[in-house]
Amino acid sequence: MTPLLHHRAEGPAGAPVLILGPSLGTSLTVWEPQAPALARWFRVVRWDLPGHGRSSAALLPAGSTVAGLGRLVLDLADSLGAETFAYAGISLGGAVGTWLAAHRPRRVTSLALVCSSAHFGGPGPWRERAEKVRAEGAGPLAATAPARWFTPDFAAEAVAALVADHRSVDPEGYAVCCEVLAALDLRDELARIGAPTLVVAGRDDLATPLAHARELADGIHEARLVELPRAAHLAGVEQPRAVLDALLSHLGRPGHGTV
Repeated sequence: MTPLLHHRAEGPAGAPVLILGPSLGTSLTVWEPQAPALARWFRVVRWDLPGHGRSSAALLPAGSTVAGLGRLVLDLADSLGAETFAYAGISLGGAVGTWLAAHRPRRVTSLALVCSSAHFGGPGPWRERAEKVRAEGAGPLAATAPARWFTPDFAAEAVAALVADHRSVDPEGYAVCCEVLAALDLRDELARIGAPTLVVAGRDDLATPLAHARELADGIHEARLVELPRAAHLAGVEQPRAVLDALLSHLGRPGHGTV
């Protein structure tokens, strides 16, 4: 049996499937502010990146690309009997959704990209981060994560739990994910996406600035862009209700709209 990404499925067994992808350095709990409400309407499936949460780092060998992550998500969907699914992802998790919608368009019924990008800057800084975590472990990066993830004044109990998740990542798994980001450039593939697409951006996001969100929205046919004030990279944690409302407006509610 093919090893699968660690995942959690919630919601009615017969409901349309909604797969939620996490950001680098977080586990599936990053979707906790939205998952229970979404599970009223969807079969919500959250997954952990390789080396994060409870997913094995061995699922993503060195030299992998975003296509490797996309195939792992497809394996997960196949194991659940989900021929088609809606997809929402944060940052790297969003890039996986972009790849899926461009390369497996018959599988993805709807797409939401939260604080994500078609490219995450030049490869140099990501390769440097990969080497740093291999050499020093995840601790130093976890200590500085809140400054990358949130606006300066944000404080919530969830921050400590997210930092703890980051601290617990497998260094090699995290490093390979960094190398995926170093190689990632989906800009020329955005025009291939036909699924209805929502792009959510935090106006204070330093990791994926507004220009990246606008590039996604401009490149994907008829994509809708929502910009959230007082939100940085983990906008779903910092502005949970606003992100939930945007998702439900985009996805609809089965029986009360369409996905």
